[in-house]
Amino acid sequence: MAKAEKKGLISHGIAAQNRKARFDYSIKDTVEAGMVLKGPEVKSLRHGRATLSEAWAGERNGEMWLFNAHIPEYQGGVLSRFEPRAPRKLLLKKKQIDQLLSQVARQGVTLVPLQIHFNDQGRAKVLLGVGVGRQKQDKREAIKDRDWKRDKARLMAARG
Repeated sequence: MAKAEKKGLISHGIAAQNRKARFDYSIKDTVEAGMVLKGPEVKSLRHGRATLSEAWAGERNGEMWLFNAHIPEYQGGVLSRFEPRAPRKLLLKKKQIDQLLSQVARQGVTLVPLQIHFNDQGRAKVLLGVGVGRQKQDKREAIKDRDWKRDKARLMAARG
């Protein structure tokens, strides 16, 4: 067992996930972006304590930013403090930013952070989804489809 796994740290894998985003939005496209973080923020992410439930991504001065993502302060005796809901700069190429902004310019399209994860090099990445908001009837349809798939899987498993 690796040392990081013993301590409950996340070395590779999902640090935070916005599970409700796929229910509230129809995700058309996804983009992976890097994040500019301070040391204690990375440590807090490695403990899996971040939340993305109210987070959103947007443009400010020609750059992409992650707003309202909650990364709590690291409690490991670190002297440097940071704002838990501070805007964090996303690292994307100019061509990707232009493409995302052209998609967001359409009516009803938004950038939703789906998850924060660590890649193979141990760097924190954000998976952004280009989504269109769902109406109440669309959400009901999604629930119905999900329930049917679950029931179908149970029936198939029972048959052998």
